[in-house]
Amino acid sequence: MTVNSDSEATEKTKVAGDQESGGSTTDLEAGNITKQPSIVKIKSENDEPADDDRKAPTESSEYPKGIALLSVVAAVIITVFLTSLDQTIVGTAIPKITDEFHGLEQVSWYGSAYFMCLGGFQPAWGKAFKYFPIKMTFIVSIAVFEIGSLICGVSPNSNAFIVGRAIAGVGGAGINVGCALIFAFIAPPEKRPSLMGFIGVAYTIAAICGPLIGGAFADRVTWRWCFYINLPVGGVALFLIYFFFHTPSFAQNDSFHGAGWKEKALHMDPLGIVLSMGSIISFILALQYGGVTHAWSSSTVIGLLVGSVLILLALLAWEFIFAGEYAMLPARLIKQRNIWAPSIFQAFFSGCYFLLLFYLPIYFQSIKGVDAVQSGVDNLPLVIAGCLAIISGGIVVTKTRHVTPFMLAGAAISAICCGLLYTLDEYTPSAKWIGYQILLGVAIAFPFQNALNIVQANTNSDDISTASATLFFFQILGGAYSVSAAQSAFVNRLIGSLAVNVPGLNPMIVVGTGASELRRVFPPELLPGIVVAYMDGLRASFAVAIGLASVAFLSTALVPWKRLPVGSVGEGVAMG
Repeated sequence: MTVNSDSEATEKTKVAGDQESGGSTTDLEAGNITKQPSIVKIKSENDEPADDDRKAPTESSEYPKGIALLSVVAAVIITVFLTSLDQTIVGTAIPKITDEFHGLEQVSWYGSAYFMCLGGFQPAWGKAFKYFPIKMTFIVSIAVFEIGSLICGVSPNSNAFIVGRAIAGVGGAGINVGCALIFAFIAPPEKRPSLMGFIGVAYTIAAICGPLIGGAFADRVTWRWCFYINLPVGGVALFLIYFFFHTPSFAQNDSFHGAGWKEKALHMDPLGIVLSMGSIISFILALQYGGVTHAWSSSTVIGLLVGSVLILLALLAWEFIFAGEYAMLPARLIKQRNIWAPSIFQAFFSGCYFLLLFYLPIYFQSIKGVDAVQSGVDNLPLVIAGCLAIISGGIVVTKTRHVTPFMLAGAAISAICCGLLYTLDEYTPSAKWIGYQILLGVAIAFPFQNALNIVQANTNSDDISTASATLFFFQILGGAYSVSAAQSAFVNRLIGSLAVNVPGLNPMIVVGTGASELRRVFPPELLPGIVVAYMDGLRASFAVAIGLASVAFLSTALVPWKRLPVGSVGEGVAMG
């Protein structure tokens, strides 16, 4: 597959501009030309628009309005809510699941199978949306997610349940990419940040409500309804997309859709998927085993860590040297600062966010002694503040087109908030942990969609699905790696502290007990020492969050300090 270089594309565009303007000097307004010279905008000295500019009214007329727009937005919010819910709903249902499947040995895979596929398949779906019709590809992703949920709901054993979780993760990856892509094509860029805010709201509510809903289903109905609920709700979203979303003509490229099946399959980059999954699995297993079931110096843990690094190096070599345009992370996109810099920020910032969503409920359940439902209620300050901040952040970005200052401020304040969470203990009054959550919700949520806004505003329509998938790839992997790292820090610190505070107790019994079950399982005389050890473990996790937020803060120095461009979808213009 032959692709013109950047310089060749630029030269051809200049020649065409000179011919149209009678040899006059032209200004290229595409700061990030991505080897599609046909989409580059040209203006002559008298500032007359080129032919491509005159297409803007046509594009505007294709945006959905009224009931169609509301239906598509509702469908996107529903699907985001479901995929986000699946990331947290399982935690509180695990005790009931293990009771039915009679074993704890595979519990770690209940969450990992979903997260690994959710992250590993993002780039492949980005290519799928590029080479297949957007509408049908999104419908297929919903269907795959629903099939995975159904398998989980009817699973007769642990192995079948894990397979269902993996399939749901594959579908969820497609939903994530599709939602961002659909929002990019149903509204002009100046309105897009406000719409993206709704995705953040849906995600935040689902992430916090997941443990609450999971606990309610597990205790009062059956844990299987944690997955059955996805079927009718997802069906509503599928119905709305099928009847109300129509792919605009400017979002379609017939030359891509007309490629043969072999060509399309190669563009899915199956080798890249296998290598990325192998590296992720090896790393997560090493963190799960290290210091718990195997010593950190054991050949098993060292072998997994070394293997993860070697597979990662093989992946990088394949993607950036050999795969070319077939790569799931194309080098010509990754090398653009408007893509790699926001992706780095999002990996660390979202890692901090995912970590806190996971461990704040554990604080309330283990240290404060509340059940899963009440811990969800105690997290409401974070949810409410986050939802309001995401909506207001979208409005502010829409009005000002400034993004990087909010990313910097959000990361800095988040690091401070994580430091405040580090000071929590059993006796912290409610006024403090409520205030900390409110400040944290605003700091994290206000700039959370800004990285995606930068990527989409600076990518042409042919590459917007692949570029969005690249960002989501880093975002999900950042979350998966950070939660695994925090879990390793938590468990290792917990085991060490138990040896000091409750020396006669087997620490593995505590590790295998759910956070909300501590006061039911252990006698009152052991609880004070266990609670102290649990708090030590939580502080280790919060320390990881401090580090992630701090690195995210430093990474904003790499992000262009410029405003989002104004223009039609997929211009690929530079921030300025």
